[in-house]
Amino acid sequence: MRVLLLVSAFNGLSQRVWCALREAGHDVGVLLATGPQDMIKGVRAASPDLVLCPFLKERVPAEVWRAWRTVIIHPGPVGDRGPSSLDWAISEGARRWGVTALQAVEEMDAGPIWATRTFPLPMAAPRKSSLYNGPIADAALDLVAEVLEKAADPGFRPVPTDDMPTEVPGTRPRPSMRPADRAFAWEDSTDHIVRRIRAADGTPGVRTSLAGLDVFAFDVHRGPARGGTPGALLRRRQGAVLVGTGDGSVWLGHLRAPDGIKLPAARLLGKRLRHVPDAPLPPGVEPEAPGTYRQIRYRRDGPVGWLSFDFYNGAMADWHSRRLLAALRHASAQNTEVLVLRGGTDAFSNGIHLNVIEAAADPAAAAWSAIRAINEVCREIITCTRQVVVAGYAGNAGAGGVMLGLGADVVAARSGIVLNPYYDIGLYGSELHTYTLPRRVGAETAQRLIDEKLPVDAVRAASLGLVDEVGPRHPEAYTNWLAALAEDLADPRAAKARRAAKARRLAGERVPLDVYEARELAEMSRDMWADRSGFAAARRAFVTRQRPSTTPSRLLLATPESKPVTRPRTGGSKPSVRPAVPVSA
Repeated sequence: MRVLLLVSAFNGLSQRVWCALREAGHDVGVLLATGPQDMIKGVRAASPDLVLCPFLKERVPAEVWRAWRTVIIHPGPVGDRGPSSLDWAISEGARRWGVTALQAVEEMDAGPIWATRTFPLPMAAPRKSSLYNGPIADAALDLVAEVLEKAADPGFRPVPTDDMPTEVPGTRPRPSMRPADRAFAWEDSTDHIVRRIRAADGTPGVRTSLAGLDVFAFDVHRGPARGGTPGALLRRRQGAVLVGTGDGSVWLGHLRAPDGIKLPAARLLGKRLRHVPDAPLPPGVEPEAPGTYRQIRYRRDGPVGWLSFDFYNGAMADWHSRRLLAALRHASAQNTEVLVLRGGTDAFSNGIHLNVIEAAADPAAAAWSAIRAINEVCREIITCTRQVVVAGYAGNAGAGGVMLGLGADVVAARSGIVLNPYYDIGLYGSELHTYTLPRRVGAETAQRLIDEKLPVDAVRAASLGLVDEVGPRHPEAYTNWLAALAEDLADPRAAKARRAAKARRLAGERVPLDVYEARELAEMSRDMWADRSGFAAARRAFVTRQRPSTTPSRLLLATPESKPVTRPRTGGSKPSVRPAVPVSA
């Protein structure tokens, strides 16, 4: 079937749907919703059998939904309507939520229902981005598969909304959440503050005041129960600040000034933290006290060492990489057979921290420092011969974040994650990818992945050799699966043989790692200081969330060889069959 994804952005969910439909054999393309006329022209040019909207904030023009069956994936259960569905669900502590596939009509979120799913929400307030990329995305993928099956059935008719039972009590049309609906006071309880900020995480954040500075707060974590004066800055650690609440404290990892970009909290507050004590945690120190904030953790479980890191949105400034490098060296010095390097469930890594670079007094120097630091992490992974190294990709990864773990002995990915193994921001790229990527997938495939600039899901990545093992989708099941994999690899005799083979392979390399890095850095220097490929403008567009004005040609649905006359369709009428044409790369 020819499927066109009409989306506001080619984000994680849109990419996951795109990958799943391609793997299922459908012809699938993407059209960014850059304006009503562009949408009409784009859909008409693609002439799809079905228009699918997994992430769309804009209204579908009537000229589109009247002529092509158009299905919206709404992040709410039957009866819920409005643009702030997840914000309200988290803020009000909903115990159950859902996702609904509905047909586009004149009134937004009011069309007949194609399919729906519901699921429980955790007691602790989830981060909005975590909820969206986790349970919401999983349910959406189920719905997409069901929608495609029903779209192929000439007898299917969607169910009018009023005839569909409501599985989640209290659902109703809700307006866009206003700043006043998100507001909190520092005298409020920790639970209340955490819920408010997490309901707005990603965007738009919650406006508040810290040290006399007006800011938007993100990336909140519970702190110690024994806090301090509400609103007071109590401590700082790893870029985060500890703030007193009415009954304890919270850690804030990121802040944004009203006219600025999102940055690590300590970086934004700057000199205002002059008298706030630092509370570092060296590698290997693992306090068990509740409310302990740290981005990197190491623990040992028999013959397996676990080094976990979780950087907000997977972005790594130079100091993130330096801390991870120190932790890697600590972990590799332990007498374990296997070392598992596991990234966060939301993101394994997305490479260097573009916001920190953009905010630096000298962005080129900041970018250079960041890339040199992350390269040291990559080198440590590649050259580690004291343990069998397993890179556990529990979350999505992009650009240098994909390349980060490719030097591991075993790369293990969670089912459903999406990898973007290319650089598309005016950078040649480093992370020693010219050494690791061809050794995994071959020189030809490596170049194609870089040139095509298309995402791959975990299953496709495994078929290419980009990853070695694919584990279950559920985070807890993946953790157990990864532990079993590590235990299998920890057999002393087999682990010793694998390490020895790796040592021989490294010793036998005709071209040293230094040469690969030097070549990459030579290219990167031209991108960072000479700006030969538009890194500065692309970076600025990314951090300021500028929307593209056109859809990249590589994402478009190929123009059909012939276009039958388009007839208006209503209800569940079957789209006319058009010749299948592969998506152009």
